[in-house]
Amino acid sequence: MDKTNEWDLVVIGGGSAGLVASRTAASFGARALLIEDDRLGGDCLWTGCIPSKSLIAAADAAMTARSSAHLGVTAGDVVVDFARVMTHVHDARNEIAPIDSAESLERDDIDVLLGKARFTGPNTVDVNGREVRFRQALIATGASPVLPEISGIVDVDVLTSATFWDLRTLPERLVVLGGGAIGCEIAQAMARLGSTVTLVHRGARLLPKEDERASAIVEAALVADGVDVRTSRTVTSVTSTDRLAGTFTLSDGSILHFDRVLAALGRRSNSVGLDLDRVGVRRDARGNVVVDSLLRTSNPRIWAAGDVTGLPQFTHTAGVNASVAATNAILGLTRRVDTTAIPRVTFTHPEVGAVGLQFADVGTTGHRVVTRDHAHVDRAVTEARQDGYTQLIVDKRGRVLGGTVVGPRAGETLGEISLAVKNRLSTSDIAGTTHAYPTYNDGLWNVALADVRDRLGSGLMLRVTRTLRQLRNARLN
Repeated sequence: MDKTNEWDLVVIGGGSAGLVASRTAASFGARALLIEDDRLGGDCLWTGCIPSKSLIAAADAAMTARSSAHLGVTAGDVVVDFARVMTHVHDARNEIAPIDSAESLERDDIDVLLGKARFTGPNTVDVNGREVRFRQALIATGASPVLPEISGIVDVDVLTSATFWDLRTLPERLVVLGGGAIGCEIAQAMARLGSTVTLVHRGARLLPKEDERASAIVEAALVADGVDVRTSRTVTSVTSTDRLAGTFTLSDGSILHFDRVLAALGRRSNSVGLDLDRVGVRRDARGNVVVDSLLRTSNPRIWAAGDVTGLPQFTHTAGVNASVAATNAILGLTRRVDTTAIPRVTFTHPEVGAVGLQFADVGTTGHRVVTRDHAHVDRAVTEARQDGYTQLIVDKRGRVLGGTVVGPRAGETLGEISLAVKNRLSTSDIAGTTHAYPTYNDGLWNVALADVRDRLGSGLMLRVTRTLRQLRNARLN
């Protein structure tokens, strides 16, 4: 066997999961090869987190300039140069790209091979006609946007999160299909930048995975920004003459005219074309690569991490899980995936952050729901952004099991809640920690403090504190 063409770990896919996995393996002294058939950096860099948040930053600037009269600041006519907005989006991507480049990986002792990979044997992969041998392999090929299945849609050049960033002209009338996180974020941003936006969602409410109150607040915010929200409706047919503009007929019989269409209908794992059957790697009915809690596939020499597995599709979970998988593969450890504290943030205005158990999970468990409206958070009052709230789910002992934050920079506050959930911290731990004032994080501290006071004022704790107070008074008499 040609040992110069054998790697300890071959990683297929150069997105967040693949980058972390290969760097983790190399840090242990393993010989690692990263194979990528497109651009290193993956969806997060090129079509996901970075471009969308860059767009949202421009949209927030436009909104602030237009709507600060309540703070005593009035701007003149706000002009949005959409081409320059998209230049900012591309500049942000290009500034970050070197971190994920082949040169950067090679400095970390990782070999990089560009091309399309497919398994050809128990320890071989073909990459554009070249045979590559491995001791172990890790699949990190990610996922791709789902396209709508509508009569006549083949005649329309439908945008997705993968192609949206090629726009250079602001669509006059944009229809967004899908009311999840991506659909809500882009619909709101584009409305703030000047498009007439209609969002069509088949469900009864936007952001169906989130707390109902959070969904209602986000929908009200989108409507206030000019988005025409159509819930409980679907597109039944479409007509188009130039592949860009056309009309939709909705399930309620109404007609929508559009200049561009964005499909934000979810994502499907990129597992086709790898010849997984040849090496005994099982997939589920949706095409996700099936893994156990160690992130090992049905082939013990092959591992998987990231969106291709069907586990929660976030950049942060892809990175953490890839580290777990690579560590197990190279060191033979049995680290397991932790799904108890996976945070998620929707970067609308206001943001929605959630982790762990939610209000809908409480039922008859006996867990408590403790909420602080941001009308009573001083930083929210000073910025006149009081339409959010902070909510914790706690057990009988005060341990934090989950939470939701709705408001500016909710994702930052969510970090502390995630830490509490993972480490089984209590509201006493949070309340007993000095928090900076005034911040939006003050909402969390006040929620924790309210729960502690409630526990001190009832049951055994009440009897204990009453006894201590009586003993103290007796000593002073």
